[in-house]
Amino acid sequence: MASFTDFDARGYRMVDARTGYGEWVTTYEGTVEDAMDIALLERLKTPLWGTFREAADLGCGTGRTGEWLRGRGVGAIDGVDLTPEMLERARARGAHRRLIEADVAATGLETAAYDLAVTSLVDEHLATLDPLYREAFRVVKPGGQYVLVAFHPHFIMASGMPTHFKNAAGEEIAIATHLHLVSDHVTSALGAGWTLVEMHERLIDDEWVTLKPRWAKYRNHPISAAYVWQKQV
Repeated sequence: MASFTDFDARGYRMVDARTGYGEWVTTYEGTVEDAMDIALLERLKTPLWGTFREAADLGCGTGRTGEWLRGRGVGAIDGVDLTPEMLERARARGAHRRLIEADVAATGLETAAYDLAVTSLVDEHLATLDPLYREAFRVVKPGGQYVLVAFHPHFIMASGMPTHFKNAAGEEIAIATHLHLVSDHVTSALGAGWTLVEMHERLIDDEWVTLKPRWAKYRNHPISAAYVWQKQV
């Protein structure tokens, strides 16, 4: 099985997700591009956002996704994240009903309580996907949906680039990055009981090259993917 170490072209010092995001929080909002995840959410046709009364934001971070969901008419949103510093930023943003410090694979949220669960740009930090898909399945009601936006494995392999940030000392720091193929997502999700109803992949296009001119060599390579899973009644 391939791992990120087989492709790592940067050799940055690597830290765990909680440590990394705890440091990155001060510059995170100015670093992560909406083209990575929000642009994919906006392309989805299957989720009827305004019909979801309660949503679980698994790996809510600073509240970017929660704020977008609220703007699309989603009702009450409960956020879960492993990093206290990120939760503090999300709390200041005010998009969530409540915020919980917990692992996305063991949230402590109520069973079958949510019409929708969302996870964005989290899965590459998980060693395995099965626990995440099982937990999302547990908390979503029958008939509900799970939307997951992922850092595309192809781009990780082609670029050799982990999720990373520059710390206060100017050092480039990598956050633990794991390689999950599209087939890994499908296998884990189907194994948890989900049915795939929609999927999109975002390519490096003119917008991306404008944002990151040095990425012109990756034009038309996929950089992120969005999956919409349904929990059948």
